[in-house]
Amino acid sequence: MAPLDAVVVGAGHNGLSAAITLARAGLRVQVIEAQDRVGGGLRSLELTRPGFIHDYGSAIHPLSVASPAFRQWPLHAFGLSWVQPPAPVAHPLDGGRSVTLERSLDATADGLGRDGPAYRRLMRPLLDDWEGLLGDILRPLPRVPGHPLTLARFGVRGLPPAEGLGRALFRTPEARALWAGLAAHSILPLSTPGTSAATLVLALLGHAVGWPFPRGGAQAIADALRGYLEHLGGEVVTGVRVRGPGDLPEARATLVDSSPRVLLDILGERAPAAYRRALEGFRYGPGIQKFDYALSGPVPWADGRVARAATVHLGGGADEIAASEAQAARRVSARPYVLCAQHTLFDPSRAPAGAHTFWAYAHVPSGSTADIRPQVEAQIERFAPGFQGRVLASRVTDAPMLEAFSPVFHGGDVNGGSGTLWGLLARPVLSATPYRTPVRGVYLCSSSTPPGGGIHGMAGYHAAYAALKDEFGLREEV
Repeated sequence: MAPLDAVVVGAGHNGLSAAITLARAGLRVQVIEAQDRVGGGLRSLELTRPGFIHDYGSAIHPLSVASPAFRQWPLHAFGLSWVQPPAPVAHPLDGGRSVTLERSLDATADGLGRDGPAYRRLMRPLLDDWEGLLGDILRPLPRVPGHPLTLARFGVRGLPPAEGLGRALFRTPEARALWAGLAAHSILPLSTPGTSAATLVLALLGHAVGWPFPRGGAQAIADALRGYLEHLGGEVVTGVRVRGPGDLPEARATLVDSSPRVLLDILGERAPAAYRRALEGFRYGPGIQKFDYALSGPVPWADGRVARAATVHLGGGADEIAASEAQAARRVSARPYVLCAQHTLFDPSRAPAGAHTFWAYAHVPSGSTADIRPQVEAQIERFAPGFQGRVLASRVTDAPMLEAFSPVFHGGDVNGGSGTLWGLLARPVLSATPYRTPVRGVYLCSSSTPPGGGIHGMAGYHAAYAALKDEFGLREEV
């Protein structure tokens, strides 16, 4: 056997993307994965009853469709196809009302009434150059932007806290609720500076590419990445756990798609004390508690228009969502913000005929084992009376269970670290090339590096280019 050029530890989307990037450069690459299947959080399993396919981790994937890496690779040739619901997001309100984010910017603005013109002015300049803007966002921050004017417009709009900007821009409860529901994806108090940036990106993606999901389950993304990697000559080994440097095959470059704590184990005594302290002090965000349901029928929303979207934000008005997220790192609100997905309305292959799945999660303190099912199901019933009568089976996954499944989800944090401005800039340390470690040839390529959470593969992509330049002298993108 020829010696390896590179080994990748972890077969999540970033690890597979790193391996593909290296293999496209002609290198011999091996990926080592502890689980029996690739994907990390991109797993689809029968969690409740036979025939009901649930996504263990992420469920809706706008960043995957928009990813500069994924868009240049022929993943469709390896079985990946996308399901596009008519509306990206629905947000039920009390009184049987709802507000939606539509694919069309104008249709969304029209649905916001007197706040429509403000929404158009906010989004139109960003939407006109969305690909360039996303390319600048999905990379380490200390870089010369390729589209400086659009990025400057985004920065002016994105730096304020989402709570304050939503109040300043919008007057109607519908527009403010829609904005707050998007902002709560940041898993930060909405009073945190920079939360408007995450809100803008999510709204922008809804108009540019929609909020789709893979037909058959999130596992399809990971399987397509693996298929493409193997087509390029890369190798994947599953069921092998790497606990330290002695578990690794010899290679010129090692890329780690896992948490900073796992990276420290792999570096061992080679890690300088200052770098070790920095990684040991790396700040994670709150966790999540997740709920999967097998249902006898579709969710009985009070407003039937909610069934036009696969993604649903539950939490009432903007003030209620802001109050819930303000305390999520310490305790769960009596009325928590709940992020939901209803796949089987648009992909009936995921459940037996006539039956449905439902996916939901709420934010909890890091590592929490508290049972928050009563609060979550009360929120669902609030906007879908009769929901509990349709539950055939359910499964709760708490924060420690998520971390046990994959160390990337430390304390149940699905974003790989805090999403504050400093948490995005110093991820995991402040560096022009944050993927590079002080140990020659070893790189971190997980969501704990820029650009952070989301299923886009860009952390692996950028880490692989750092390795290609440092270890192999390759400068051109492949």
